[in-house]
Amino acid sequence: MNILLVEDDKTIAAGLEYSLQQDKYATILCHDAESARKVLAERLHELSLCLFDLSLPDGSGYDLCRLVKERSDIPVIFLTAIDDEVNVVMGLDMGADDYITKPFRIRELLSRIGSVLRRYRKQAQTAAPAIDIGPVRIHTLEGKVTKHGEEIVLTALEYRLLLIFAGHIGQLLTRSQLLEQIWDVAGDFVNDNTLTVYIKRLREKLEDDPQQPALIKTVRGLGYKVGD
Repeated sequence: MNILLVEDDKTIAAGLEYSLQQDKYATILCHDAESARKVLAERLHELSLCLFDLSLPDGSGYDLCRLVKERSDIPVIFLTAIDDEVNVVMGLDMGADDYITKPFRIRELLSRIGSVLRRYRKQAQTAAPAIDIGPVRIHTLEGKVTKHGEEIVLTALEYRLLLIFAGHIGQLLTRSQLLEQIWDVAGDFVNDNTLTVYIKRLREKLEDDPQQPALIKTVRGLGYKVGD
């Protein structure tokens, strides 16, 4: 498996590259955004996962993540010293699959890489071509959502949340279950308020009347339920 590592601190980069290679990953190392963009333009199809430092001398890991997700559905993990919630949510909204703050233990990073890759493999094996929730259709192969045939633009995290609901039609999902599945191992950044915001945004985009939701229903005091 090829991992693109973009890290401007050459000491950290060398240590990470060595550890990844010891764990049997092949690595492509870049120290700035410009060289990373060149790799993404020429070798994106070869990559299994991207590790992006958030702060680069000539750009941002956010920009690289956006570039990846516009062209391919491969996982992205951010490496950064910034750990405030605004940056976490912004990164996840762009499609990042995890977010780990420096300093971190290399075993923790390798564990998260393995978890993200397993989740992607499982999704690829189990995904149906399309899933219908009332008038809403999730086109899993294309990664898009339509309602009455009209495309609805969702952020990566909104789409991930909708897929969780689609995989549990008719089942009650508690808030803790939803939070655990959305962020997987990145539980440090989870809070109830963030989930409430995403449920509200999904309803505003999908429901005929967001104030009286017919698709994503609240089961008072317990959680949420989609379908009968």
